[in-house]
Amino acid sequence: MKFYFPDSHDLVDPSFDFETEQRTYNGSRQRSQQYAHEALEVPPYDGMLLSKAVIDGRNKNTRYNFGQVRSLMDNGIHKFLRLNERPSRVKLTAMGDCGSFSFASEPEPPFSVDEIVDFYDQCGFDYGISLDHVILGYQPDTKKEIPEDWKRRHQMTSDLAADFRLKTGHLRHFTPLGAAQGWDPQSYRDSVEKLQKMGYDYIAVGGLVPLKTREILDVLTAISTVRNKKTRIHLLGISRLECFEDFAKHGVASLDSTSPLKQAFMDDKNNYHTPEGPFTAIRIPQVDGNPQLKRNILAGRIDLSEALGLERACMKSVTDYARKAGSLDDAVRDLRTYETLWSGKKDDSERYRFTLELRPWERCPCSICRQLGVHVVIFRGADRNRRRGFHNLFVLHEKLSKLRPN
Repeated sequence: MKFYFPDSHDLVDPSFDFETEQRTYNGSRQRSQQYAHEALEVPPYDGMLLSKAVIDGRNKNTRYNFGQVRSLMDNGIHKFLRLNERPSRVKLTAMGDCGSFSFASEPEPPFSVDEIVDFYDQCGFDYGISLDHVILGYQPDTKKEIPEDWKRRHQMTSDLAADFRLKTGHLRHFTPLGAAQGWDPQSYRDSVEKLQKMGYDYIAVGGLVPLKTREILDVLTAISTVRNKKTRIHLLGISRLECFEDFAKHGVASLDSTSPLKQAFMDDKNNYHTPEGPFTAIRIPQVDGNPQLKRNILAGRIDLSEALGLERACMKSVTDYARKAGSLDDAVRDLRTYETLWSGKKDDSERYRFTLELRPWERCPCSICRQLGVHVVIFRGADRNRRRGFHNLFVLHEKLSKLRPN
């Protein structure tokens, strides 16, 4: 089963020094820093996904600037993302979509089928997903009335897929995927059945991100009743590690998600992934990087020198413990003292003890964990946090690489 990582400007600085916390790079961030497939010896995915909504500025969180858009159009997606510039046993591919969640509240997609086809063709994508319009809701209860807007979007997505198929039939530059949308298992099944009749044998199922795991499996079960043996399924925005084997049974050949990376610095406790389960990262915030701590210092409620001293003590005791030059109890004590200062009532000391005691970074074969050591589990700044996210992508990809769809 293949994994695609959506591009969202997630790069790390190769010049960052984890002891001094200084960097030396200058110039363009996109050119000077590294993607996950460059930071790791083995790429942690089979390819990257890029949405047209990102380069058109509709996705405000990850939009490209003018120079980046120009470079992408001039050089193509493979060269822009440097997908295959380093020798690797994995040949990375590029998948494109329209980014329908970014315009979900609008009555119509802001793009035409021709614009989407031109985008995929000009940028040199390997795979391109048909233009769709996501349905904002899920209602498996057939007794309840279905909103007319849901039905309209369902039919619109089907019509757009038919037009997309017609306009890509003569092209050989990229493989077209038909987009399926729905509001319950039956509507998704009907969408897939129509797409297969149009000639699609690779189908991207969208709108599943807000659904519970059981609901996603219900949708896939319904799709399996009409899915042709040769039809492959791609899941948009899904990476539920516990369900990969079930996904494979339903013909899922690929999926994409940013969740493993985001959990590294957005989840409250499941930050560092391993095949056996997640661990909580050790939070040692920088005094000048924690908003609440800065407010308290400026207000005179916390002494700056005390805060800086505790921050340094935590870094020293954790790294000393990792080098087996300090005790676990000392590290946990210092972390708890500093946590009381910057967080108040929050107490993650037992989770920190568990992470430090088991030393999971020592058992990971990925190059990031081998290079960083304990720094990979320290929650502190983008260069550590993103690298931990890259490690999480590695763990997910290793499990997926062992699965094949029926």
